[in-house]
Amino acid sequence: MRKSDFDYTLPTELIAQCPLAERGASRLLVLDPAQPAPIDSEFKALPQWLRAGDLLVLNDTRVLPARLFGRKSSGGAVELLLERLIDAHNGWFHLRVSKKPAPGASIEVEGGLRLRVITREGALFHLRWQDPVGDLADALERIGHIPLPPYIERADDGADRERYQTVYARERGSVAAPTAGLHFDQAMLERLREQGIEHCFVTLHVGAGTFQSLREESLDKVVLHREWCRVPPAVVAAIEATRARGGRVIAVGTTSTRTLESAAQDGVLRHYEGETQLFIAPGYRFRVIDGLITNFHLPQSSLLMLVAALAGRERVLAAYRHAVAQRYRFFSYGDACLVWPAVEDAA
Repeated sequence: MRKSDFDYTLPTELIAQCPLAERGASRLLVLDPAQPAPIDSEFKALPQWLRAGDLLVLNDTRVLPARLFGRKSSGGAVELLLERLIDAHNGWFHLRVSKKPAPGASIEVEGGLRLRVITREGALFHLRWQDPVGDLADALERIGHIPLPPYIERADDGADRERYQTVYARERGSVAAPTAGLHFDQAMLERLREQGIEHCFVTLHVGAGTFQSLREESLDKVVLHREWCRVPPAVVAAIEATRARGGRVIAVGTTSTRTLESAAQDGVLRHYEGETQLFIAPGYRFRVIDGLITNFHLPQSSLLMLVAALAGRERVLAAYRHAVAQRYRFFSYGDACLVWPAVEDAA
């Protein structure tokens, strides 16, 4: 298959630029293999699409205000975007600058604080935080900007610090939100629990590479960027208990999906902590998940390919055409989908 097989036409006015006033006010498009066409619903109705004994798996990563603005010692402006933390004082960054700084160069950011260039690997720069008192993550929380996706064509504001973050975010490390989780509030999680639908947490720290277009046209040549993830032993136990009672495992987001599937590449789900580059496209056989809650994804993106791997390419593209015709809101601050496997994969 080729990247161009996953294209669709999207009017730009359907790209959500801001969140709705309420987290749970979004629409929900349901892909049910028993129905010939997608079903228009609301996210508030999610409990009616699930059943007692099901398990939701959510990504508890927390988005860092990972964008900084500064100047080189020469005076040239620099925009910095954290890719991932190395430790308390070091990180890998993308730099937007007219002339790339050499190792040893200093960059001053807001508040007179400084980072030093240690080395460069490809497009990434290893920078060291020069403040001997505070750590890099704490500094980002104080002076950083929320790294909104490039298709949100506005500057971040104070509201994004709350809304570009799930209500259950706790593990700092992402530079992009696991956006399927943005629809959940505590009231929804409690409603689901009262209905006998439990939830548990994995972690995947989303890197800036999630916004990069695939370079290769042939899917056989795609290599994704590295991201750190973790499946705790408690999640393995929760999934085993769900299977034993006849429940279904529903991943909330493509990040949760890739985390779970990365921990079961030999067919058996195990505790896992490490990096993943797992690329899921049509032809992939899912080992863990039975369903997926996700947002609408960019044309020709690896995330759209993952959804197509679960539900079938033609079925997913038809659903996206329906969503465009019905004026759904797309991408990070947009509406949600509940995706069940195609009939031939449902077993």
